Amino acid sequence: MRPFDVVLVGEILVELYSEEPFADGGALRLGFSGDVLNAAAAATAAGARTAVLTAVGDDELGGAILARVAGLGIDTSLIRRSSAVNGAYLLHGDLSGHRQFVYWRTGSAASQLTAADVTRHQDVLAAAGAVVLSGIFAALSPGCADAALAGARIAAAGGAAVVYDPNFRPRLTTPAQARATLAQIAPYAAVVTPSCPGDSRPLLGTADPHEAIAAARVLGAGAVAVTCGAESLVAASPEGEFTLPVPHIPDALDATGAGDVFAGTLAARLALGDRFQEAVSLGIGAASLSLAGRGGTGHIPALADTRSIAPAPIARSN
Repeated sequence: MRPFDVVLVGEILVELYSEEPFADGGALRLGFSGDVLNAAAAATAAGARTAVLTAVGDDELGGAILARVAGLGIDTSLIRRSSAVNGAYLLHGDLSGHRQFVYWRTGSAASQLTAADVTRHQDVLAAAGAVVLSGIFAALSPGCADAALAGARIAAAGGAAVVYDPNFRPRLTTPAQARATLAQIAPYAAVVTPSCPGDSRPLLGTADPHEAIAAARVLGAGAVAVTCGAESLVAASPEGEFTLPVPHIPDALDATGAGDVFAGTLAARLALGDRFQEAVSLGIGAASLSLAGRGGTGHIPALADTRSIAPAPIARSN
């Protein structure tokens, strides 16, 4: 039995959540988030044995992060302690996607990861069912960019399904650099999961999901799943292209982390042997249900709940 179904590489952040816009001076809630933690929590909830490869501060907040990770059922054995500070961010979220963020992550523990941190665990990555990487992690520092590429190469060579979420953040990187990173990692990726138009326009030159799929496949991605907000998801693999509706959640509160939940669930189900279409459907179902919580890990749905809402294709072409 392999040690982990899914290994995720990235930065866990201290989250300060405000239910009011920043200018209103509302109270803050302390939590822990970041795309890697959101995706790892979702992968675990989807049935996978999951681990996060990262670094956290050797202080009280670092200890609290480890406790939160373990509490979510995620293995902490690939997390090293560092004398550097933990990255943090202030968030006000809503359903429109027009959220307010302020980050403090310069010099953070995870931003100092390098390819050596990844190759130290190359046997674990190569043996995993899936490895999840993101453009956010790659944009943190040149060392993190090297670590992301090394992780993709090691995982693909070992037969793991590399899931790459471009997750373009203009405060962290430029479109040109993010495009270069995508072009480097795509040939090793079993699936690339860009959002449309947030990722697709700056990185793939189009706001059309079908064109985005074609462009990502040209870069070498094995399959592509393009999330189109609250409307739909368009995906394609060598077996063909299909479109899924996004389930409506009447008690939705906050869209923070929904894309991460999608990527984590997708990776878990691929690692556990689901076909691509089924894994994508479960991913979009979990992402939709996650809107019922506030913050990145405010609501991570159980697999049974995700299965009950996972949509069937509304269109398909071969």
